[in-house]
Amino acid sequence: MYVKRNGQSYYTNRHSCFLLQYHIVLVTKYRHPVIEGAVRLSLYSKIRDLFKERGLNILELNGEADHVHILFEADPMTSPGELVNVLKTQTSRFVRKFYGETVLRKWYWKPYFWSDSYFVTTVSENSLNNVREYIRNQGIR
Repeated sequence: MYVKRNGQSYYTNRHSCFLLQYHIVLVTKYRHPVIEGAVRLSLYSKIRDLFKERGLNILELNGEADHVHILFEADPMTSPGELVNVLKTQTSRFVRKFYGETVLRKWYWKPYFWSDSYFVTTVSENSLNNVREYIRNQGIR
């Protein structure tokens, strides 16, 4: 278990001190605008649950109809690539189970939801607030 102590900005445990922050962007297959309404609410809830299960702290979660941004803090044992694979697999199965025959049917007749690609970058203490604001402002026009 990792904790921030006494107002520290870094996590500590018995053997390490760290602050690992990542920004991930997942894009729907063919950039179809399907992350809206109930799909959006369910998808975001599932993402939050997956991060909570892994003990990861989401700082911001937002996006538009064709993509999702996740800003989060991770521990040193978390591989961003593996996390993306788990996220895409589990959320795709989840939304297709509940919306595959309704909302998603127009766009996906094969077992797709996410694009094969993704974006991931580290975020520094200096850029954290800029990235946070960028994600918060997604979907606002």
